Amino acid sequence: MKVKVDGEEKEVKTVWFEQPDVVMIDQPKLPFEFALKRFSNYKATADAITTMVVRGAPAIGATAGYATAQAVLQGEDMQTAADYIKKARPTAIDLAHGVDRILNVLGDDAEANKKIAVEEAEKLAQEYIEKCSKIGDNGNELIKDGDKILTHCNAGWLACVEWGTATAPIYKAKRAGKTVFVWVDETRPRCQGARLTAWEMAQEGVEHAVIADNSAGYYMKKGEVNLCITGADRVARNGDTANKIGTYEKAVVAKANNIPFYIAIPANTYDFDCENGDAIPIEERDEGEVTHMWGEGGKIRIANPNSKARNPAFDVTPAEYITGYITEKGVLKAEELSQLTQ
Repeated sequence: MKVKVDGEEKEVKTVWFEQPDVVMIDQPKLPFEFALKRFSNYKATADAITTMVVRGAPAIGATAGYATAQAVLQGEDMQTAADYIKKARPTAIDLAHGVDRILNVLGDDAEANKKIAVEEAEKLAQEYIEKCSKIGDNGNELIKDGDKILTHCNAGWLACVEWGTATAPIYKAKRAGKTVFVWVDETRPRCQGARLTAWEMAQEGVEHAVIADNSAGYYMKKGEVNLCITGADRVARNGDTANKIGTYEKAVVAKANNIPFYIAIPANTYDFDCENGDAIPIEERDEGEVTHMWGEGGKIRIANPNSKARNPAFDVTPAEYITGYITEKGVLKAEELSQLTQ
């Protein structure tokens, strides 16, 4: 995608491979600084997933593929490396998919495996780009000229390799000449909406406004939201969906106000082996993300100094609250999701 940096327009992806380095946009520095980071070994690349230098299910999947390829290039014990990478973040199924994708093509020739691993990792990243583009095409059909769309967290190209999942239909709609407006949930505690989605919308020239997470229902009730689109980190066999904390409440309020609520995912995010949402592991992150806020001026504590905090990174939205799933194979109902395994 194209970004403007210091007045200059650049074509850039979220993450890519320049042997032996994995290069990625340093997302914690956005929107105040655009910077790239390089990671020269699989452990450093996996740690970048944990610390959220890179985040978002498809981007995590592509990065996991690159990290696994790095381990092959470095001659590491692959079981040890795979276990390390898979522990980076537990909720996003794309992470394990990225690792397994590389492991499954390796043979007995260590030297040949180096070329095979790199080629497969690049193929996986390219597939994510193509799938997200198709998600955009299919989701664009749901968007009418003049629609106001609510999204939560960042499921844009920063969360993928290019295009995004939830944002791809918006970008395609705008490029098709439709007028769209986006309500950008701030998405506490890390504020990926206010920081990342808003930055993307500004880069794309999409009209938008950042809103506090707890004001989404206000705009829904006023009739100022036509549809909601979010991404996901894992979709269970029955359609239950894990996404950034706060997604569940948005879906419930959307249903109460008869507003369509869509989940945008590539097939890689669908976990047929996971029976329902109760089986999805939910990552709990450091309490400091809740007790502190950071911005252009740095990081400050906002909570009472003597109080503890809890910080689940995700929640699960039951399938009954989801209107449909925007995928590269079309807009599917929960009972049709098995098509993604075919």
